[in-house]
Amino acid sequence: MPVELKNPALRKFIEDEVRAGHFPSFEAAVEAAVAQMQLDRFDTRLTEDDLRAIDESDRQIQRGESVDFDQFEAEMRKKYCK
Repeated sequence: MPVELKNPALRKFIEDEVRAGHFPSFEAAVEAAVAQMQLDRFDTRLTEDDLRAIDESDRQIQRGESVDFDQFEAEMRKKYCK
């Protein structure tokens, strides 16, 4: 579906972004803008439960209850990548 922007400033902005190499085409820039609009609709605020979970995670790390990532990755690869 062809898109025509009536606002010259917006059209120029997208053309400049394409010319600068940030997007391969005008359409790709418009698609990225629409995708960002979709993401912006999500509520990304942390809830009290989120904050409590983060605090507990920090306490576990301080107590030495964490796992080395490289070790964890190796174990998961061994288990799931046969």
